[in-house]
Amino acid sequence: MDLFFLPYLIIGIFSGMASGIFGIGGGMIIVPFMLSLGLSSHHAIAISVVQMIFASVFGSYLNYKKKNLILKDGLLIGLGGFIGAIFSGILLTYFSDITLTSVFLCVSIIFFLKFAFNQKSNIKDVNHSKILKNLILVICGIFTGIFAISLGIGGGLLITPILAYFLGYDTKKVVPLSLFFVIFASISGVSSFVYNDIIDKEILQIGILVGTSSMFGVFLGIKIIEKINLKYHRIALLSVYMLSISMTIISLLKKLNLF
Repeated sequence: MDLFFLPYLIIGIFSGMASGIFGIGGGMIIVPFMLSLGLSSHHAIAISVVQMIFASVFGSYLNYKKKNLILKDGLLIGLGGFIGAIFSGILLTYFSDITLTSVFLCVSIIFFLKFAFNQKSNIKDVNHSKILKNLILVICGIFTGIFAISLGIGGGLLITPILAYFLGYDTKKVVPLSLFFVIFASISGVSSFVYNDIIDKEILQIGILVGTSSMFGVFLGIKIIEKINLKYHRIALLSVYMLSISMTIISLLKKLNLF
């Protein structure tokens, strides 16, 4: 095997595990990693979104077989994600590399703090009418699709605190929904990226390589989440946030020639 491909295979496995355990699409790991390899934010995000298709489809299939996925809720949030992600490629054409990296960092920090200190994420039951609940799911999908796919971070980072706050879902319940949402958002996002000339042949090949290796990681991640305690699952997710934030800060400082 050409050693050139080895880093992509390794990061694919780790991002797949993150998708399976946290439902985050892997972008929180892939984007900072690709930035550290010297790729632009546009290409790092594009590779991440291509990878999401593989990880989300395979992971959702496994979750459905294990009856961990609430399909109706997933379809509603997925519909919203598909609509929102259509605009992702357009947004990328209007922002510079440094701006995108800065936005990615700010979003990561905001939702890290919200998830870390928002005690409402521990609520078990929040009563809403059926119509209101469905509306929240669709709006959550649209909002997440617009911003998450534009930043290459999938959806779990935004969906987890939103659904925990408004619907009282615990983190392990949100994971299958987040991963299912990513199917719709990533397919829509890749289409938008191709249309806006952000994805070329080389980026597509790397994305496919990372994506196929991530499927093994997803398998491992779903096995792990079945055994992990809810408290430790939350702690582990916060650790992923912190790692991604640290890597992104270093990448931004390098782009600004401050590191």
